Amino acid sequence: MAIVYQKEKRIFTLQTQSTTYQMKIDDFGFLLHLYYGGRIDGNMDYLLTYYDRGFSGNPYDVGNDRTYSMDALPQEYPTMGIGDFRNSALVIKNHDGSECCDLRYARHYISKGKYELPGLPAVHAKEQDAETLEVILEDQISKVQVRLLYGVLEKEDIITRSAEVINGGVSGIVVEKAASASLDFVSGTYDLITFYGRHAMERNFQRNEIVHGSYVIGSRRGTSSHQYNPAVIIAGKDTTEDYGKCYGMVFVYSGNFMCEAEQDQYNQTRVMMGLQSDLFHYSLAPGEMLAIPETILCYSNKGFGDLTIKYHRCIREHICRGKYSDSSRPILVNSWEAAYFDFDGETIYRLAKDAAELGIDMVVMDDGWFGKRGDDNGGLGDWQVNEEKLGCTLGELAGRINDIGVKFGIWIEPEMVSEDSELYREHPDWALQIPGRKSIRGRNQLVLDFSRSEVRNHVFRQICDVLDQGNIEYVKWDMNRSITDIYSSTDSQGRTAYDYVLGVYDFLEKLREKYPQMLIEGCSGGGGRFDAGMMYYTPQIWCSDNSDALDRLRIQYGTSFFYPMSTIGAHVSAVPNHQTGRSASLHTRGIVAMTGAFGYELSLAKLSEEEKEEIKGQIRRYRKYEELIRKGDYYRLSNPFQDEYAAWMHVSEDKRKVLMHVVMLENHGNMTVNYVRMRGLLPDAVYEEAETGRSYYGSALMEAGLPMPVELGEHLAYQFVFYAKDSE
Repeated sequence: MAIVYQKEKRIFTLQTQSTTYQMKIDDFGFLLHLYYGGRIDGNMDYLLTYYDRGFSGNPYDVGNDRTYSMDALPQEYPTMGIGDFRNSALVIKNHDGSECCDLRYARHYISKGKYELPGLPAVHAKEQDAETLEVILEDQISKVQVRLLYGVLEKEDIITRSAEVINGGVSGIVVEKAASASLDFVSGTYDLITFYGRHAMERNFQRNEIVHGSYVIGSRRGTSSHQYNPAVIIAGKDTTEDYGKCYGMVFVYSGNFMCEAEQDQYNQTRVMMGLQSDLFHYSLAPGEMLAIPETILCYSNKGFGDLTIKYHRCIREHICRGKYSDSSRPILVNSWEAAYFDFDGETIYRLAKDAAELGIDMVVMDDGWFGKRGDDNGGLGDWQVNEEKLGCTLGELAGRINDIGVKFGIWIEPEMVSEDSELYREHPDWALQIPGRKSIRGRNQLVLDFSRSEVRNHVFRQICDVLDQGNIEYVKWDMNRSITDIYSSTDSQGRTAYDYVLGVYDFLEKLREKYPQMLIEGCSGGGGRFDAGMMYYTPQIWCSDNSDALDRLRIQYGTSFFYPMSTIGAHVSAVPNHQTGRSASLHTRGIVAMTGAFGYELSLAKLSEEEKEEIKGQIRRYRKYEELIRKGDYYRLSNPFQDEYAAWMHVSEDKRKVLMHVVMLENHGNMTVNYVRMRGLLPDAVYEEAETGRSYYGSALMEAGLPMPVELGEHLAYQFVFYAKDSE
């Protein structure tokens, strides 16, 4: 069994293939954290220490025992108001204004299968592949209950954590802060790895030592944001790609979040992941419940590379769902950088004809096909096809494109509304606005209040009316601003920011159910909502609005630590690049884009015959290696923020097929030779490189590396394919 409860010791042990997680109900009913790390035998309660600590309070229950203090003991779910002055996972404001929640063990349940969360995305698994531990804690005075949920996927080395807060009392309460996971470490020094950024430059790798005090990242923008990704790594000081201890925490949520890392006065470390406490004051009437989004935990003692492989498998197989959860995706060309708003039906049809000649599977008609949408200043919310602009119906356009063997998709932005729209003129109260204040605009648009079902249902009917007009096999769901003016006319209980995200999930779930064969790609100005929560509904996400190949190397590097290649929308775009003005060869752009769900973002009509032939070759190569890219183990072979080259590789499960890509970032006079050390190979196997026919032992490629050519040119890129032969 993956979950064992020792009744006499009152110890819970959660075992995965390589890890152990352990906690204990103590004599006073507190749930104490004992251990999380490499798999061990025996009980770890010997790690708990007790002695008289100055200015650290003692629960009344312990009498005159000054050695017992919640200010020093490791806890599973620390709360405000019980004498622990460190960061709290839960803060409750009671009806009398006090902030206190003294949670003690009440009961627990162990069951087969993986728990689900109402209205929220979460890891899913077959009943035989997971177990659930449910621990009920209760405050005896307020009758507030917290249902701690642990999901164990033993083979995947994954443990998930969530919590549900239930108001079991007779008076209302307000949840001021709520995390789903807290990890306490009684010893050791750690670094916190986070992924920061901005629009068009997301998920940059950042490593900081966890020192005395509290370090906080998060989002108040209504989305998980371009600025910080809701996924972090807690790493040992000496941990590298293939060595050392590291813990991952991935928040399965697409809205405001907060991660706190703290080293306390006794050199203990606490890291928590949960909902952002700002703009969050969730009122619960008696009998009501709040579900806190899930955190996916994973541990490795083999470095970041092993942690990455485990997260990739978990998200690909246990977060993504539906037809495209782990299957081949169409190679597409998007009309945005090809034409922007300046197109008609013939423009899109010609793009499709050019796509067909090159072997591209799908054409996507981006922004500008609906309402009076000639630019980005109006029309959002009016989801009716502009047949005058297209010169035909949507069904006719889709039919013409399908007739030449090309699939058809469209862009939508359901959450937004323009003030210059029929929807806003009819329902101005449907936009998020604070009464008596002028709205804060973003991209000259407002945000619809998706916390309200009547708003979602109206937009849903409009979108479905469009999708039913023709054979539309793909939708790009965009969201192009942060959320401000957090206020809803229907809500005085501080729930709007949270309920908005649940409204988005509700809309997406209904869309999936109605169109199960359709591929939905997420987008929020590119990577502003690139998170595991969205991947539950959209199995791929446009990685960044920045399609510059050199910048994408860094963006995709940070993205790769948690998110599988199949989720990363990556396209070849025109040069000079529209975001940076920089140029790179078509070959290099293709190499970079082949890391993810491959496609194009340019005018095919402007290509030379030579470029068209090169694109045909790219498409042939991508199709040949697509399954290896999508399902293979992914290894980072360099750090593009530090090294002279960017290198990465995909290795088949049996380790006999290898695809390696290298892009040179630096080239100087009398250039030094770079040797790329490979990972994940069979040491004793002999690998033959497909193009040259030369053979190498796996151990040699991993220990000494492969020398890169020294050639003249800027940002040169290379693709190497290796196949394992019988040992020589």
